Amino acid sequence: MKIFEAPNPGEWAALTRRPAQDLTKLETAVREVMHRVQTEGDAALRDFTSRFDGVELEDLAVSQEDLKGAAEQVPKELQQAIQTAKRNVETFHRAQRSEVREIETMPGVTCWRESRPIDKVGLYIPGGTAPLFSTVLMLAVPAQIAGCREIVLCSPPNKQGNIHPAILYTAHLCGVTQVFRLGGSQAIAAMTYGTESVPRVYKLFGPGNAYVTVAKQLAQLQGLAIDMPAGPSEVLVCADAGARSSHVAADLLSQAEHGHDSQVVLVTDSREKADDVWLQLQAQLEQLPRRELAAQSIANSMTLVFPDWLEAADYVNLYAPEHLILSMANAREFASGIRNAGSIFLGYYTPESVGDYASGTNHTLPTYGYAMQYSGVSLDSFVKKITFQELTREGLQLLGPTVEVMAEAEKLIAHRDAVRLRLEDLKPQSSTE
Repeated sequence: MKIFEAPNPGEWAALTRRPAQDLTKLETAVREVMHRVQTEGDAALRDFTSRFDGVELEDLAVSQEDLKGAAEQVPKELQQAIQTAKRNVETFHRAQRSEVREIETMPGVTCWRESRPIDKVGLYIPGGTAPLFSTVLMLAVPAQIAGCREIVLCSPPNKQGNIHPAILYTAHLCGVTQVFRLGGSQAIAAMTYGTESVPRVYKLFGPGNAYVTVAKQLAQLQGLAIDMPAGPSEVLVCADAGARSSHVAADLLSQAEHGHDSQVVLVTDSREKADDVWLQLQAQLEQLPRRELAAQSIANSMTLVFPDWLEAADYVNLYAPEHLILSMANAREFASGIRNAGSIFLGYYTPESVGDYASGTNHTLPTYGYAMQYSGVSLDSFVKKITFQELTREGLQLLGPTVEVMAEAEKLIAHRDAVRLRLEDLKPQSSTE
């Protein structure tokens, strides 16, 4: 893990680069998958599942009986943990509902905005190196709160043709309407185009490998909405002298174990703290079951020492991390200067893991610097906003002349006449003898 002491601002851009992702090399292969699923439907899905997942499937869908029965294969302790997390995620996302406020912009002119759910959403849940049942919570709970009519979930099967029971249990608990044994770019293609078994959805959500990422990008070109651009997971930890080095090391490793292309960054104000965290990290790394993956991630990672915390904040904003842990005594004060981050974890007792699982915030967040432009998934991700306006007679008489002038200036005469004809009809009729 490289250490950079007091890097000057001219070096910062290079120190925000993530591990290179050349997705263009995958585009041809993913386009072929997308095309075959579009033209061949379920037959292509079965073929790709056989080739990529090593299992022959007759029925792509998981039956309602199997969904309900998944609870028997999930330990009670885990069921209770998932239920607790679900309650917290529900509580936080229900609070994101906005009240309808009617605004009178001028006398007789009233405008407002209302939310409507996206009718059909597709959730992709990876099942490769870890069964991400927590992501089911993060996506299905707000979808259900929003009122989405169809919540379609795809997750890759194992060699026996099954999806991990914790994923199925969580899906059933959260109101997912259909579950399919499909992974990779073929799952994205199925939800993009629809097949004999899989319905076409209107918006896609969920993380995945590089093939899934490219497939989601191509789906956008077909008119489908997606949650956000995505890259490998990442964390930036700001640690002051009061932060326990063992805690900071664990925070860094909690992201490093996601995969070889994840990146973790430590920002601190002293070389002594940087060295101490590195020693703790090496010791903890040896105890991890996923140490080989984490070690590759650590090789992509770095420590930056900034004697001035104000300068450190400027660097954080340029890096725009997915997860930002402020293991600092003045975490709230420091956070007030942060403009670009997916989710912020404040203080010595707030590990990033709580947001991943159960605090209530959403863990589907912008990566790869996209926190400069994108927010994480929220209730708003599953709704559209429709605007309304209503004019009274007096409102049209007051506003109409403004619209007439503007429309005529743009040479849109029918626009002008739509107002003018109404105004003429509102004029008092002259009486005749």
